Amino acid sequence: MIDEIHVENIALIKCADLVPGPGLTVLTGETGAGKTALLSALKLLMGERADSATVREGSDGALVEGRLFSGARDEEGFVIQRRLGSDGRSRVRVDGSLASVRELSERVSPLIDLCGQHEHQRLLDPASHVGMVDAWAGAGVAEALAAYRDALARANEAARELERVEQASRTQGSRLEEARFALERISDVDPKPGELEELEERLPRVEHAESLACCANDAAEALTCEGGALDALNTAIAELSRMARVDVKLSEFADQLSGAAITVEDAAAELRRYRDSVDFDPAELAAAQERYSAFKGLLRQWGPHMEDVFARRDEAAELLSLVDDAEVRVRRARDARDAAEAELVEAARTLIKRRNSAAPRFCREVGKQMARLEMGRAELVWDSKPLPRERWTAQGPTACELLYRSGAGMTPRPLRRIASGGELSRVMLASKVVLGEADAVDTLVFDEVDAGVGGSTARSLAQVLADLARTHQVIVVTHLAQVAVQGSVHYVVCRDDAADIPETNLVRVEGADRIAEIARLLSGDATEESLAHAKQLLAEAGRL
Repeated sequence: MIDEIHVENIALIKCADLVPGPGLTVLTGETGAGKTALLSALKLLMGERADSATVREGSDGALVEGRLFSGARDEEGFVIQRRLGSDGRSRVRVDGSLASVRELSERVSPLIDLCGQHEHQRLLDPASHVGMVDAWAGAGVAEALAAYRDALARANEAARELERVEQASRTQGSRLEEARFALERISDVDPKPGELEELEERLPRVEHAESLACCANDAAEALTCEGGALDALNTAIAELSRMARVDVKLSEFADQLSGAAITVEDAAAELRRYRDSVDFDPAELAAAQERYSAFKGLLRQWGPHMEDVFARRDEAAELLSLVDDAEVRVRRARDARDAAEAELVEAARTLIKRRNSAAPRFCREVGKQMARLEMGRAELVWDSKPLPRERWTAQGPTACELLYRSGAGMTPRPLRRIASGGELSRVMLASKVVLGEADAVDTLVFDEVDAGVGGSTARSLAQVLADLARTHQVIVVTHLAQVAVQGSVHYVVCRDDAADIPETNLVRVEGADRIAEIARLLSGDATEESLAHAKQLLAEAGRL
């Protein structure tokens, strides 16, 4: 939902702010006043391609800012800003951070439908039709679609596995020999996970066993031999203890050194135990060196890490297994593929049945709304054509489209080929009313939806828009008083030609100003009769 839009230097707009309401917001004004400029600003906000011609004459650049909410649960919203230079360069920020135009489009476009006589509408894209029907149909179709997608994923995975097994079963020549050699070579060494790390830690001790034992022995002797460190400590302790009779402070040093003497004795004992534990075994050294060399050979050929060696062993074993048991493995994979395909066909059948049941009912409901808009006997027709298996997608196993039939006996045609701009807008309006809260789009913008409409149709159109505004934020550019009075928020787009460069201003009207604008829409002027009529229409709409 759009909370607010700020526009600077777009076409004839120098500076304007639009704060639409949550329901129906109407924009009125004389032809040529600049309502199109507001729509241009909105397109920039939606991430459409920028054109330097959009920048107001004499300005260095244009700016469009907006605050939007993405759904009813979004309490904070997000702020977007798009700057357009006179050189055509565009810069985008989302919540203050730089972003691309593509990111802007992905963030904003799903929230807004721009429905105009010359705009690209979702209704013209057949791919959107099935989504509309699914959303309206609710849980029944949603469950069938989810089951179909799961089955499609399983079937595709089974097909890939079959292809892999079949390809492996056909493996011959050098690749097979390489796999056999790798498996034999790695199996001969038979490495275990973590063994290399353990060997790298143990081998230096085995290689330097004699030196390590000598080092420990020499250290122990230095501590405990006659005249060694322990003797020196004991001499110092005795002397300090003797003189402590003179100064008791020396007894503290004697105690400290006594502790050190105990530590030295313990260290010497540990060093002797370490010395005795070192076993210099030439045979063990040779075996460890040979084992380490074998590991390094594996790493040189299939490394650089042991994980790579293990992966190559598993890959080779799998390939040889596939070749040796090719017939069994292929048959098993083919059976799995066939079973997955059977499940997929059943899921597809259920999805098609539920869609083809819901879609005609959706079309009938849209037809009722189209009748309210006095579109004669025009109707939507659901067209569903089976697709070959290789063309099945996550959207479904059929090509689905809503066709438009302008009258009884007429051939249904694609909407993009037969409906006029005004008809398209009204079909979109009817569809959105039927979709109601199931529609994922929060904001609908209708430009000239009232083109060619008058009399009783205008009143019907106004009521349909009011109904739509109960479930959506609706912004309507209109020339009809019957539509304008239904708005909870009313803006007038006016043009000031007094300046050197004409300016378009956007003014929110209420009270007497709104009555005067409705009177202008009724008669082109604010006469006593048109003012009275305007008050009557506003009162009937509950806007006075």
